[in-house]
Amino acid sequence: MSQDSRSTTRRQVMARTAALGGALAFAGNLTELFAGTAAAQPLGHKSYGPLIPDPNGLLDLPAGFRYRVLSREGDRLRSGEGLVPSNHDGMAAFAARSRTGRDRVHLVRNHENRVTAKIPVPTVEGLTYDPMGKGGCTSLALDERGHVLSERVAIAGTAVNCAGGPTPWGTWLTCEETEDQAGTNGYTKDHGFIFEVDPTDPHRTGAVPLTAMGRFQHEAIAVDPRRGIVYETEDAFLKPFGLFYRFLPDRPQGGIGSLRAGGRLQAMRVPGVADLSTIQETGATFRDIEWVDVPDPLAAQTPVRLQDFGPRGITHAQKLEGCYWGGSCVYFVSSFAHSADGSASDHYGQIWRYDPAARRLTLVIVFGPGTDVQLPGESPDNICLAPSGGLMVCEDGNGAQHVFGVTRRGEVYAMARGAQNIGSPEAPEWGEFAGVTFSPDGRTMFVNCYTPGTTFAVTGPWHD
Repeated sequence: MSQDSRSTTRRQVMARTAALGGALAFAGNLTELFAGTAAAQPLGHKSYGPLIPDPNGLLDLPAGFRYRVLSREGDRLRSGEGLVPSNHDGMAAFAARSRTGRDRVHLVRNHENRVTAKIPVPTVEGLTYDPMGKGGCTSLALDERGHVLSERVAIAGTAVNCAGGPTPWGTWLTCEETEDQAGTNGYTKDHGFIFEVDPTDPHRTGAVPLTAMGRFQHEAIAVDPRRGIVYETEDAFLKPFGLFYRFLPDRPQGGIGSLRAGGRLQAMRVPGVADLSTIQETGATFRDIEWVDVPDPLAAQTPVRLQDFGPRGITHAQKLEGCYWGGSCVYFVSSFAHSADGSASDHYGQIWRYDPAARRLTLVIVFGPGTDVQLPGESPDNICLAPSGGLMVCEDGNGAQHVFGVTRRGEVYAMARGAQNIGSPEAPEWGEFAGVTFSPDGRTMFVNCYTPGTTFAVTGPWHD
């Protein structure tokens, strides 16, 4: 998620466009993003109202909404295993039942820790992949009132756990956004893998890399619930840029441990398109999408995106991040493209839709010049579908940081604003948001502040 090398911040883009009398906006058909979701109607207003400054200096929300801090970095884990780790990132919520039949929620939360992490994920026997890895996941169990019952390590010894995604069988796939091999940065094992995490009993899944799913700078995944195919994004923000992948499992029926059985990793080729940044018009559609076997998924000698995919090459894109399944299609996000970094063209963010049945790829949303400087115009990061029929977008840039909502009508509003100043009074800074997700009943939005690592539960009139 967090990349110190971003060459242009959202605030700089907003300042430039405002000076020119322009602005920032979404372009495209938002309705397509919500195909297959619950039959909620579009929100009938532009927002829930203005954000109210939080007297506690943590999270600004509209009137009628409230938050609860579930966990903060540096606190003691309730399991007694150590401290709550730093750099809260991707996250998902899972339904669970207690032995008495009461509803519960399990949260699985990534920690995007590098070797320099302030607070690493504690190593736990049976759950640690590489003792020198500082990343991993923690798991929180909440009761029916949203109070934290337990908090524990779910996997440790991994590296730069950025995002991931839930599986239809109720586990979390956590992704390492690195390609470091054993002997690099002190690591004793190769990194750049996906790991499966059981939110209710992490020892059932352990710390086993899903090697057939590839070793590269993983960002996020989405699972086709009918076919069992797993789609994967690669967050390569410097050239050569990342690829969009699919994994064809040998056991497509799924289930805990099924992805260990192996399968085929393939990369997407869009005929005639070497770089997705060259496509600028929403609605642009490409048919007969091809999938090419990855020559060496383990990238023993050469990173996957640099491998030989034949004379016709392969399709790249800068900063492929969010990935989710909706209806009968998979959606994925390119956060931005900068020609200064080597992209063929510039954009402030794209959302693509791939229809497996039709083998069709469509550019659904473009972020960029428009009509309102308050819109989230650059670098969409974590996104999720809201139960009220909208979209939540985590902002990742400099300056004030927000969670923005987008209604089915395409109306954009600020849902939350970070109030924890990690800079100084003279030069304030705020940590990005990440891991936005909703409880299974749709009544609570969970979201992380990356720095300082804080997990919030937000409740209020979501269905008004």
